[in-house]
Amino acid sequence: MNSAADIWPSVITLLEKELTPTAVSTWFYDAEAVELLEDRLVLCVPSDFKKNIILSRYLPQLKKVLYDLFAAEMDVVIFTKEEAERYQARGTRNENVLIGNEEFTFEHFIVGSSNQFAYNAALNVADNPGRSYNPLFIYGESGLGKTHLLYAIYHTIRRNHPDYNIIFIKGDEFTNELQEAIRLKTTDAFRQKYRDKDLLLVDDIQFIAGKESTQEEFFNTFNNLYESGHQIVLTSDRPPSDMARLENRLRTRFEWGLLADIQPPDYETRCAIIKNKAILLGLELPNDVLEYIAQNITANVRQLEGTIKRLLAYRDLMGQKVNDENASRAIQALIRARDEYIPSPEVIVEETAKYYARDPKEVLGSSRMKEVVLARQVSIYLIRSITNLSLPEIGKVFGQHHTTVMHSLDKVEKMMRDDRHLAEIVRDIKSNINSRGY
Repeated sequence: MNSAADIWPSVITLLEKELTPTAVSTWFYDAEAVELLEDRLVLCVPSDFKKNIILSRYLPQLKKVLYDLFAAEMDVVIFTKEEAERYQARGTRNENVLIGNEEFTFEHFIVGSSNQFAYNAALNVADNPGRSYNPLFIYGESGLGKTHLLYAIYHTIRRNHPDYNIIFIKGDEFTNELQEAIRLKTTDAFRQKYRDKDLLLVDDIQFIAGKESTQEEFFNTFNNLYESGHQIVLTSDRPPSDMARLENRLRTRFEWGLLADIQPPDYETRCAIIKNKAILLGLELPNDVLEYIAQNITANVRQLEGTIKRLLAYRDLMGQKVNDENASRAIQALIRARDEYIPSPEVIVEETAKYYARDPKEVLGSSRMKEVVLARQVSIYLIRSITNLSLPEIGKVFGQHHTTVMHSLDKVEKMMRDDRHLAEIVRDIKSNINSRGY
């Protein structure tokens, strides 16, 4: 792709065919094209007045000539010189450009009664970051669209405010980065990374609950951003009030702004989601097939999308028709795969080790460190709960006698009865393990 400066004369030439010579010379001749990206052109003009005139009067014509040049829809961002300097200094410093999630926009989000409140709240925040609902806390079960809304906020704000420093991270990644910073003695750099941001998006914030150092660090990060008027958006599988291991001071702050829940989609919304996904994938879906899928998958948007993709694979890879029979096969295969998912001991150990910030090799080894022993015992408990392995088979995984395995099981069960926080930890780890089956 040519540079912005290279294409700008061509843009001017095309604008002269759309507008009067006076309009072009008055409003565009002293504009400077400073950056050309795949989805937008960034311009710099001498004053706010010119910026506002172009945006209010000539934006449709400008987008039209860009479409004529590139055969694709292009956004236009216009800065004054001061804004352009700030953009050039900061605009390329976003640590995460979320490549591969461009389809998760507000335009592609299907709105129904089950998610309209969360959608409207997210849209409001995207249009008015830091000025409406702060923080915005979106919660609901897995597979209902929380992460989609988080991406949509990201893409909208990135488009409208290209100079913003944005960070998008998962709750467990925040914990892992902090632990690594403590180990390497780089906590100052860690704090600077998260507190020097215009927008903080955290997916699955529930994973910081129960982790003392992580909660302390996130509390300070939250306060810093909030007091600076910078937007914070969080998602979780449950509301703050249901996070037993979340510190009260964090729970209070999460509830300062707006809580928005997402429920499973109703029948009409499911039909719209299926139709939209089929169109995006280039699949022509008969109405009877669409209705069949909507009637048989009721609780999870991700499963709806999985069914459409499987039907597409039947058509493209096996030359089969898109009909009720194959829709039934796709649904049954999806549900069976989900229901029959039994994680390996390695996966269970890996997820447990990740939660306790240990190396899986430590958990499988013979270390007697308190945290490692607990992670090992929880791993044993989860393997026994989730898999079909016998006590001697579990013992082989850890190099232990089956009586030792039995002791670990008894101990974890007793601790869970006496300590609701540990029971919550086990539930969280189990949820992480099961999510790998989607």
